[in-house]
Amino acid sequence: MAERGIAENGGRIVRRPLQEEVAARLRDLITQGTIPAGARINEVVLGAQLGVSRTPLREAVRMLAGEGLVELVPARGAVVRKLSAKDMFDSLVVLKSMEELAGRLACAKASAQGIEEVSALHRAMLEHYVQRERLAYFKLNQAIHSAIVALSDNATLAWTHEVIQARMKHIRFIGNAGSEKWAGAVEEHEEMIRALQARDGNRLAAALGLHLDRTFTRVKALL
Repeated sequence: MAERGIAENGGRIVRRPLQEEVAARLRDLITQGTIPAGARINEVVLGAQLGVSRTPLREAVRMLAGEGLVELVPARGAVVRKLSAKDMFDSLVVLKSMEELAGRLACAKASAQGIEEVSALHRAMLEHYVQRERLAYFKLNQAIHSAIVALSDNATLAWTHEVIQARMKHIRFIGNAGSEKWAGAVEEHEEMIRALQARDGNRLAAALGLHLDRTFTRVKALL
């Protein structure tokens, strides 16, 4: 099943890859659950599927281990990290606190250009929503959260947020499974953008906090 899914998600990397390209492909496969949580990454099989040698693949795996998506387990090798319900809840609590702070700081500090750039990401995300392109939608969804944090102009906050958000990719991806859940998430993003454009820090913090609370509700039954 995993091998078939790998082929369906882009198959072999034809041109000479960089480790970042291989890491990006692996990240997508893990995010979508094609390589499921708890599964060992078989470098021989995966290298053949992607058409890359073991050296860039190993470098890519180390990158993902640094992001928290993969664990390097003695006697097993690289294993996709599996989050428990408590792991997920704890991570979302921290993300909520960070994004609420970032929302307030962003509304106070962001330039008009910065706000427009986030709004443009939102418009592009909506286009993928209309086309039901879940992975492309999800990538822009995550980029919007990161961009709002970046508008806070706090490098420590942005770095910490990125570390935790990286671990949550698959969990947040499955949170949009089903049309009702997906539509709800989109409306929450609409409110986030309205608050940002109005430079209302408390409103944006509340919208981000509600969004992350509802993320937990949407995914907890799937674990």
